[in-house]
Amino acid sequence: MAALSGRVAVVTGGGSGIGLATATRLAAAGVSVAIVDLDGDSAERAAGPLGGIGLQGDVGDPGTWPAVVSAVTDRFGGIDLAHLNAGIVTGEADITELTDEVYRRAVGVNVDGVVFGVRALVPAIASRGGGAIVATASLAGLIGFSPDPIYCLTKHAVVGLVRSLGPQLGDRNITINAVCPSIVDTPLIDDMRDVLEGSGFPLIDVESVAEAVVERLSGEETGQAMVIQAGREALAFRFARPPGPRAGGTVGQMPPTEMAAHDQG
Repeated sequence: MAALSGRVAVVTGGGSGIGLATATRLAAAGVSVAIVDLDGDSAERAAGPLGGIGLQGDVGDPGTWPAVVSAVTDRFGGIDLAHLNAGIVTGEADITELTDEVYRRAVGVNVDGVVFGVRALVPAIASRGGGAIVATASLAGLIGFSPDPIYCLTKHAVVGLVRSLGPQLGDRNITINAVCPSIVDTPLIDDMRDVLEGSGFPLIDVESVAEAVVERLSGEETGQAMVIQAGREALAFRFARPPGPRAGGTVGQMPPTEMAAHDQG
């Protein structure tokens, strides 16, 4: 973490939960922190004790991002790091009951907030010689999650974006990774907290996720989806390769070279 000292970070959804825990860790490491949250008062309250700045903004609105980059650059001279953490659930399991408003809001925060954030931040980070971006996805971005399929959809999108951007952003000396925790003890689960606690389901504390985020911000790996489970260290998820095209084989028989590639995946 000593390598982060003197750098500047933007943390979205930083008024509470994982974002606040990450911002606090970064500030303790000597990083100047800008917290962006839809609740501007929450952002300012969180940033004050950290010596940072709090900014009100809807991350899913593309117009928010130029103002964020400008405000942070004016205050701290530039941007080196970002934790794109803002996210919401829909609370709707039944696809036939899903409203347009709920759907658009979930995609706006969870997907657009990452896409627009990366688009705006990459030039700023590259102008400083490079840096790092971490997006908060979810274990639901790696598996099916029937209690909230739209939330699951959005987190799969984040993981796919991160994996796709890794090589591209590497050319600009920027790493990008996703953290994929199971259920974390944040205000996001308040509606189902009693059920989870009553079932004995192990919740992940925000500090464990923040630790993994800071490790990715200070590391060299890129394009990774880091799985976080209660009581375990964060591990990079191994994606299996899909079967390759059938070249020269017969129907029902996979060529030896393809079989080898498939087995290694």
